[in-house]
Amino acid sequence: MTRYETPNALRHDAHTLADDARALLDATAEMTDEKVAEARQRLEEALNSGKQTYARLQEKATQGAKAADQAIRTHPYQSIAIAFGVGALLGFLVNRRD
Repeated sequence: MTRYETPNALRHDAHTLADDARALLDATAEMTDEKVAEARQRLEEALNSGKQTYARLQEKATQGAKAADQAIRTHPYQSIAIAFGVGALLGFLVNRRD
C-alpha cells in the first residue's frame, strides 16, 4: 500500500485516475458490444460517485476547519495549553523510544 506524503499527491493521483477514466469512456463511445456498454456504465457511475464523495469530504473538512477556528478564537488560552500539552506528551514519547 502506498502512503501519500501530502494530500496534494493523493488529489493529483485521483484527478489523473478520473481523467484516464474519462478518456477511456470517450475512446469506447463508439463500441456497441454489450459487455463494453455495461463496463462503461459502471465506470461512469463510479466516477459520479467519486465526485459526490469528494464534494462531501471537502465540505466536511471545511466545516471542521471552521469549527476548529471558532473554538480557538473562543478559547485561545485553553487552546494554547492543549497544544503545549500535546507537544510535551509527544516529545516525552519520542524521547522515551530512543
